[in-house]
Amino acid sequence: MSELLQTPFGASATADDVLTDVDLAGKRFVVTGGASGIGAQTTLALARRGGEVTIGVRDPGAARTWLASVGPVAGQIDVAYLDLADLNSVEQFTAGWSGALDGLIGNAGIMALPRRQVSGAGWEMQLATNYLGHFKTALGLHVPLARAGGRVVLVSSAAHLRAGVDFTDPQYERRDYDRWNAYSQSKSADVLLAVGISRRWDGDGITANALMPGWITTRLQRHLDDDTLRAMGAMDDEGNRIDQSYFKSTAQGAATSVLLAASPLTADVTGKYFEDNQEAPVVETGEGHATGVARHAIDPANADRLWELGASALAR
Repeated sequence: MSELLQTPFGASATADDVLTDVDLAGKRFVVTGGASGIGAQTTLALARRGGEVTIGVRDPGAARTWLASVGPVAGQIDVAYLDLADLNSVEQFTAGWSGALDGLIGNAGIMALPRRQVSGAGWEMQLATNYLGHFKTALGLHVPLARAGGRVVLVSSAAHLRAGVDFTDPQYERRDYDRWNAYSQSKSADVLLAVGISRRWDGDGITANALMPGWITTRLQRHLDDDTLRAMGAMDDEGNRIDQSYFKSTAQGAATSVLLAASPLTADVTGKYFEDNQEAPVVETGEGHATGVARHAIDPANADRLWELGASALAR
């Protein structure tokens, strides 16, 4: 077994810390959901180092308002419409890309929808948004990524430890819908997408990795009710949000994303899962674990099966 990659950056490092002295002038990146939460900090860290960043967002107007508030950066930030749950939107976004692409950061996502919803493709909405939309985005940007020997980064979650992809009923058509199981399944799918890209596109010079950003208060929790937030320790009895000692800021949460997307320390790393800026160890089962990467999420056979499932959906 090879040694896990260790970096000098700890859990409290920010995205700017990770990219100190890294020159990204002339480098081009796409960040999905790049105008809020850790996506915004990912965008800013890349642009501050001279990178040209295109943020794919569902609300370009709100993104432009945010952008107007951030002040000048060394690089450039452009806003484009992208709805990952709408495959036509994804196709228009990728078809409009011109030139090489150094990094695709799949940051956007949804979590714990209280009721089962399906996308236009008939997929459960969390799996459709968190996985299928990013899968189609990566496929559509394959050639630009190959031109640059680019990197693909998928933001996953420790929630993947709780459930793998149920290939017998991924859309909850026969089993009861459970919002947390559905979220966990979609986050396992993100890790498997990184493994699948690594297996197929390595010969093109493209790397792909997944990550756990940490516990961060963002709009990702917008579908959670107060009782759930209290059970998580994120709200007190009076309804005030609580940041636990282990919670990260958005700037700290973006650190592992930019480490994998732009740091020379990870230039040749592929098919791995990182947390707190370090490569995570493999755990055989997620039961009883809050850290590490579950074996089911890096299994090559699962990655191949998911790739075929996604490809069949896109072929319809």
